Amino acid sequence: MGEGRKTSLFLVPTPIGNLGDITLRALEILKSVDLVLAEDTRTSGFLLKHYEINKPIQSFHNFNEHKILNNLLKRLAEGETMALVSDAGTPGISDPGFLIARACIHADLQIECLPGATAFVPALLKSGLPADRFVFEGFLPHKKGRLTLLKELAVEKRTMIFYESPYRLVKTLEQLVEHLGSTRKVSVSRELTKKFEETVNGTLEEVLQHFKSKEVKGEIVIVVEGNSENLPNDES
Repeated sequence: MGEGRKTSLFLVPTPIGNLGDITLRALEILKSVDLVLAEDTRTSGFLLKHYEINKPIQSFHNFNEHKILNNLLKRLAEGETMALVSDAGTPGISDPGFLIARACIHADLQIECLPGATAFVPALLKSGLPADRFVFEGFLPHKKGRLTLLKELAVEKRTMIFYESPYRLVKTLEQLVEHLGSTRKVSVSRELTKKFEETVNGTLEEVLQHFKSKEVKGEIVIVVEGNSENLPNDES
């Protein structure tokens, strides 16, 4: 559906750390569009400058997307092309993007998402935990619903993936210990693809103690083993 139609909006993944991870096609799209929509114009401006891409750039983030959406849709309908990027990774995954993608579909405007970087995939594969079935939870709620969700996830059998900030990592690990048990396996990756990349594997208690003893920096991905208790026997 939509074959042969001009694409109005491109969702363009950008590197999660190492600038060399951007794809050739992503660079081609960024050079070709009329406007780049960016979560943070300073961060994305650095990327564009690095690759000598001189295109108009406009902020599009959680605090202004509702206000400017109708104007952007009008411009897209009139024939402009735009690329949406987040600070790092694929826009729409725990970043702005869902709202404008849905609005374009409702307005019968063609959208296209390029394949590319996202932080949870390398973190999952580096964890050594089952990757055939997993659930991505993004950032846990800060307050309302947080404990309820943790109680629900205590019985989740699939591998679980979370994003977290360095400032809340220890608190989150403590709550995971409380609700999932201290011996549940976990993998915490930070600064993926960057110079000081680190992945720590172990039980929740072991990894908690590791990060309690040091200052934590960088963006965090937490990968937690699913609940293996009372699973049906696979043997026939």
